[in-house]
Amino acid sequence: MEVKIGVQHAPRELVFDTDESAENVEKLVAEAVASGGVLTLTDTKHRKMIVAAAKIAYVEIGGGVAGQVGFRS
Repeated sequence: MEVKIGVQHAPRELVFDTDESAENVEKLVAEAVASGGVLTLTDTKHRKMIVAAAKIAYVEIGGGVAGQVGFRS
């Protein structure tokens, strides 16, 4: 599952793959924002991404597009 997190006042977004389900990622984001704490997610390489909930601009949860090579029309 691909996750993109936009952080306020940061020129780039965090993009990583995780083994978590979309529903679980959505629940973790909602809990972090409601509590004003931090959002902690683990990627597929077992690295932790920790973002202060107050600085989250947006979160995009999607399946990603794997295996596309070349031009599309």
